[in-house]
Amino acid sequence: MSWYLLLLAGLFEIGWAVGLEYSDGLTKPWPTLGTVVSLVISMVLLAQAVKDLPVGTAYAVWTGVGAVGTASLGIVLFDEPATLARVACIGVIVVGIVGLHLASGSH
Repeated sequence: MSWYLLLLAGLFEIGWAVGLEYSDGLTKPWPTLGTVVSLVISMVLLAQAVKDLPVGTAYAVWTGVGAVGTASLGIVLFDEPATLARVACIGVIVVGIVGLHLASGSH
């Protein structure tokens, strides 16, 4: 269950990171509210996950999911470059996330 909570925490991390763009420096009330709510939910879920998972593993996976999702949405939503090198590096992060899950022995 902790891995599902951790994945969900990572998805909410993507939400608050992308929300920063939409909030225009936290100056737009509704996007700012969504950003803050996503941030709080992400932290609460991460805190629940680290009850059963090592904090180093959980933090690495949480930030990795957030980085992959935010970079991918940056490409799709904000017309950020999708160069081969950039996509390959995002792929390396995915491999790291999967590797940490497999190395944890709780799959």
